Amino acid sequence: MSDRRQKLLDAMASLGLGAMPHSLIDGVMTEGAGAEIRLIDPYSEELLLAYPDADEPLAMSACDAAQSAQRDWINGHSAAGRGQIMQEIARAVLRNVDALATIEAIVAGKPIRDCRVEVAKVAEMFAYYAGWADKLHGEVIPVPSGHLNYTQREPLGVVFQITPWNAPIFTAGWQIAPAIATGNGVVIKPSELTPITTVALVKLAEGAGLPKGLVNVLCGLGPTAGQAAIAHQAVRKVVFVGSPETGRRVAMAASAALKPVVLELGGKSANIVFDDANLEHACLGTQAAIFSGAGQSCVAGSRLLVQKSIHSKFVDMLERGMNQIRLGDPLDEATEVGPISNARQFAHVRNMVAQAKDAGASILGRPETDARGYFVAPTILNGLSNAARPAQEEIFGPVVTAIPFEDEAEAIALANATDFGLAGAVWTADVGRAHRTAEAVRAGTFWINSYKAIHVSSPFGGSLSSGFGRSSGTDALMEYTSAKSVWLDSAPKPRIAFGYVS
Repeated sequence: MSDRRQKLLDAMASLGLGAMPHSLIDGVMTEGAGAEIRLIDPYSEELLLAYPDADEPLAMSACDAAQSAQRDWINGHSAAGRGQIMQEIARAVLRNVDALATIEAIVAGKPIRDCRVEVAKVAEMFAYYAGWADKLHGEVIPVPSGHLNYTQREPLGVVFQITPWNAPIFTAGWQIAPAIATGNGVVIKPSELTPITTVALVKLAEGAGLPKGLVNVLCGLGPTAGQAAIAHQAVRKVVFVGSPETGRRVAMAASAALKPVVLELGGKSANIVFDDANLEHACLGTQAAIFSGAGQSCVAGSRLLVQKSIHSKFVDMLERGMNQIRLGDPLDEATEVGPISNARQFAHVRNMVAQAKDAGASILGRPETDARGYFVAPTILNGLSNAARPAQEEIFGPVVTAIPFEDEAEAIALANATDFGLAGAVWTADVGRAHRTAEAVRAGTFWINSYKAIHVSSPFGGSLSSGFGRSSGTDALMEYTSAKSVWLDSAPKPRIAFGYVS
C-alpha cells in the first residue's frame, strides 16, 4: 500500500469512515450495487479506492429518509434549536480541519494549505446560517380590502443538491447550510470523483446533533442515482453546481417533473487592467485569479484584458511571476499549485492549449515535462482573438488568454462578448471608471482592484450560460423557502367574497 493511500485511510478512519466511500442514508453507511467507480490520485496517478455506484433504490431510500427527517426537523425543533445544532456543527468541523483537509488534498489534488482554508470556511458557513435560523420573518401587507394579510416563509421540503469535484467540501457546506437552516431536508450527490469529504462532513454533523436522515449523501453517478433522485416525488427543488453542459441536462430533467432549479455553472470571466492601475498589485491579483487552485474555479479570471499601452509590459511581468509558482505534491506545505483533479479534465486543458497554438497564439510558460501526475504549468495564451474558441470556452485550468484593448468602451465590449455572465474585475486608479465598468460588465460578482474575494454572507450566482439563482447570503434563504400569504377577515360581519379573488 502506498504511503499516500495509507494517509487517506488513516484520515478517513479518524472521522469514523470505513475504507470505502459508501453512501450515507438515514445515518447508515450503505453500499451501492452499481458499476465500480475508481478514485485515482491526480498526483501519483495511482488507484486510491474503488466503490460501487449508488443505484436507483439507494436514491429512493435517501429521498424517503430526508422527507421523514425533515418533518421532525421542522416540527420537533424550534428555529433557535436548529440554529444551536448548526453552531455545534461549525465547531465539529473546526475540530477536524486537518483530517478533512488531508482527504481533500489527496483525492482532489488541491494544496493542503488551500484545503485548510476551505474547511474553515465551511465551519463559517454553518455558523453564519445558524444565526439566520430563527430570523426568517414574514411581513404584514396593508391590503386595501381591510383584511389582515401577512406572509410566512416556509421550507420547501426536500432539496436535491449536486456538487462538483473542484471544491468538494466547500460546495457541500455552501449548499447544505442554508438548506437546513431554512428547515429543509437534503439529498446531496457529490461528484463521483470526490465524494469522501461530503460523507465525512455529514457524519460530523450527525455527531453534533443533526437528526439522522436529514442530510443524505449519494456516492454515485448522475445518470443513475442523480436522475432517480430528481424524479422522486419528495424532491421539491434541484440545485446543481458544475459545467454548463451537465447543468442543461439537469435542468431539463427537473423541468420534466416541474421542479425549479438553481444552477451555478461556468464562467469565462474578464479581468480588466487599465494603464493607470498599480501594475504590481494587478499582476499579483491576476495570478491569484487564474492560477490558484490550478485554475479550476468557475470564477477564474481566464480572460485577461489589458490596455494596449501596457499590454506587452504587463504580460512579461505576469510571465515572470507565474514561472516562480511552486507546483508539486498537494500534501507538501510549500506547494502553491497542485495537479488537475482528474484525467479527463487534464486531457481537456491540454487539448484547449493545443487548439490555441493552432489558432496562432503564442504559448508562454514552462515547458512540459514527463513527470507523473496531471500537471499543467501556469500558461498564458498571447495573441489570440477574443472570438477564438479557447477565449470563449471554459478551459478550467491554469491557462489565461491575454487580449489587448484600446479604451474603456472596447474593454467593456470585449468583457461582455461571451455567453457567460458570472464574474469579472477591473484594475484602475480612476474611481469613476471603476464604478462605470462594474455597472456595465455583465456579471453576478464583480471586483474592483481585487479578485476572488467571496463570503457566505454575499449573494453568488450568474446569468446566461453561468446559470441562474443565488446560493449564498440572504438570497439563498429565499431560494430554499416559499412565501405563504395568509388572509384574516377581521370585519364584525362576513364580507361578500366576490371580487377578492379571480
